[in-house]
Amino acid sequence: MSKDDSTGKIQWDRLLKKLSPYTVQKGLRYLKHYGLKEFWIRLHERFEPEEVPYGPWYEAYRPTEEKLEKQRKRKFRNGPLISIVVPAYLTPERFLRQMLDSLLAQTYQNWELCLANGSPEDPDMQTVLKSYAEMDKRIRYEDLKENLGIAENTNAAFAMAKGDFIALLDHDDLLAPNALYEIAIALEEHPEADVIYTDEDKVTTDLSEHFQPHLKPDFNLDLLRSNNYICHFLVVRRSVVQKAGGFRREFDGAQDYDFIFRCVEQAREVIHVPEILYHWRTHKSSTADNPASKMYAFEAGKRAIEGNLARTGTPGTVEHTPDFGFYRVKYPVQGEPLVSIIIPNREEKETLQACVESIFEKTTYKNYEIIIVENNSSSEEIFRYYRKLSQDPRIRLLRWKKEFNYSAINNFGVRHAKGDYLFFLNNDVKVINPDWLSEMLGVCQRPEVGAVGAKLIYPDNTIQHAGCVIGMGGIAGHMFVNMPAERTGYLHKASLLQDMSCVTAACMMMKKNVFLEAGGFTEELAVAFNDVDLCLKVRSHGHLIVYDPYVKLYHYESKSRGAEDSEEKVRRFQSEIEYIRSHWMEILKNGDPYYNKNLSLSKWNYSLKPLPGMGKKKG
Repeated sequence: MSKDDSTGKIQWDRLLKKLSPYTVQKGLRYLKHYGLKEFWIRLHERFEPEEVPYGPWYEAYRPTEEKLEKQRKRKFRNGPLISIVVPAYLTPERFLRQMLDSLLAQTYQNWELCLANGSPEDPDMQTVLKSYAEMDKRIRYEDLKENLGIAENTNAAFAMAKGDFIALLDHDDLLAPNALYEIAIALEEHPEADVIYTDEDKVTTDLSEHFQPHLKPDFNLDLLRSNNYICHFLVVRRSVVQKAGGFRREFDGAQDYDFIFRCVEQAREVIHVPEILYHWRTHKSSTADNPASKMYAFEAGKRAIEGNLARTGTPGTVEHTPDFGFYRVKYPVQGEPLVSIIIPNREEKETLQACVESIFEKTTYKNYEIIIVENNSSSEEIFRYYRKLSQDPRIRLLRWKKEFNYSAINNFGVRHAKGDYLFFLNNDVKVINPDWLSEMLGVCQRPEVGAVGAKLIYPDNTIQHAGCVIGMGGIAGHMFVNMPAERTGYLHKASLLQDMSCVTAACMMMKKNVFLEAGGFTEELAVAFNDVDLCLKVRSHGHLIVYDPYVKLYHYESKSRGAEDSEEKVRRFQSEIEYIRSHWMEILKNGDPYYNKNLSLSKWNYSLKPLPGMGKKKG
């Protein structure tokens, strides 16, 4: 048996140990939906062992009793009344009690429960609700005449609320004991916050195991249009709920997704609390654990995104992806603006030729110019190729005679660019999909967007770039490096349109006016981190940086780049690191808003960051 065969057998044995009749049934549904190739990819992702297992991590993460007691003693100056709204229908008694107990365990006291009971004929629910309401006056419930469906049942609970803020809780889920406390702290720090959401995980029906943590970024418009990543725990200012309107029954199955869009559209400030405060109980019939069973919910989700596009005046069409509940928004190009593609080059004839020919052969968008900035080449071969290229009216050749400085070279190219859109492109990339330029232009034309980056793939079909995270590896690093390109990664993030703090300038489109507003590339950063710095300057002016995975190019950069081994290179690299640290200390200190503090900064695959005290029992 070969090594590969042996590895495959070990993985197969691990898989078999995890199978149950339900898992087999679910697997067959996935196989039918995805097809054999895609099914195998997702199967491999699902059963790949965690680098830091979540169970022990969560035990070390959850607050100690000492910490909870300290929270109970905290006096809030203007602690808001938080109304927790719960639509209930045929809730199993055990689940109902556990949900209610999770409220009674809250360390923040100024809350009320507003529960709309859609099954008043259920005697067990009546007994439980009556006993808890008598026990604690903060618990209120109303028996509806009939079950009106989840949207109208929730609206009935909304109508009961008296609080300044309204929080959504499902009838069989649980809040962490510090959930409302953390919300109150966030509101104290952000008095204009209108929408607050937290991280979450899933818990088995018997509460024996926490799993699949969802560690979220701060508000991310493009990610929200790709998936309802906000989900649980959601808290909204009451006035915003009234302005946005309640749940809409025509969106049943994705009623919260539609509601979230309408709330964030009205919000002055959307705040993310990066703590795991909501535990989503999963059963065999739940959407969370059996997506194929509720296709109507995903159709409703698609309509929720379409509604957001319509209300915000954003042209776009919404498509399902192969992964249910995850969507693609396609933004059409408005008009036919000129795009200036700027490519620095030195000596590399064959590399440049492959790049240029791939643009000519595969680009469906026609209104572009290519500006090649020549930097101190000496070979006859490259100048012969330049003479050939100069015969094409789409190409202009410029000469930068000074020493290599990536920032200065590109700034020079921009000064000669005629387009309203700039496209910074390395000479060692090769176009894969023909709509690459129109796809990026459609995204970049949106008023709120400053720049767009792409998914770059090594020649061996592994990922070289899927967006960048500030702080990764020290200063900034690419995500999902060396992961097979067909894989979608943690919560499909390698394959979803989303906002990020920065993208690589090896393949980046930017509005020219935004580039000029930001002051262009910083020429003190001759080699490293110049794209990181530029993106952060663009972000500081209020523009979004978007990672677009639907634009794919091969990047022939060596996977084992040479070390910064000369004294001069080391000194230069250290000075560039120091520049970023001195100019962007706040984001390095506080963390990338599009990442999560509980995720590793040394791993590129959204692994958990190990915690001190893992494996120790709580006191």
